[in-house]
Amino acid sequence: MKKRIQIKQVEPDAYKGMFALESYLNKGKFSSIHKELIKIRASQINGCAFCIDMHTKEALKKGETLQRIFLLNAWNETDLFSEEEKVLLKMTEEVTLIHKGGLSSDTYNKALSLFGENYLSQIIMAVVAINAWNRISISTNKPIPEE
Repeated sequence: MKKRIQIKQVEPDAYKGMFALESYLNKGKFSSIHKELIKIRASQINGCAFCIDMHTKEALKKGETLQRIFLLNAWNETDLFSEEEKVLLKMTEEVTLIHKGGLSSDTYNKALSLFGENYLSQIIMAVVAINAWNRISISTNKPIPEE
């Protein structure tokens, strides 16, 4: 891929704004595994190699299994994910694919009953954040660091 600008170097204040949202998400009671599942699944949908690479590595460090990561794009076809995780992943897909109708009332109501208002708010903000990061990374051809 052709090299493009890297916003972090060109406009560091823009990145500071994005990191402020991440800081907010890290302060709550939001499960780190839930955050990584959201980040990986949205990044899969958006085709963001940089973010898939980063967040699968982070998920493994936080105790996620390879099997669940391998099956994440087929989460609804397996019993490896809890009811809460399945609702979380359905929300991630519906918000990420907002052009297909957005967050359905059924999914919203299930999430509200399982998570409550505050956690539901954090889930929505986490999905919004990773979608923004995906768009930044894809539009700037953010390079994947070599190991």
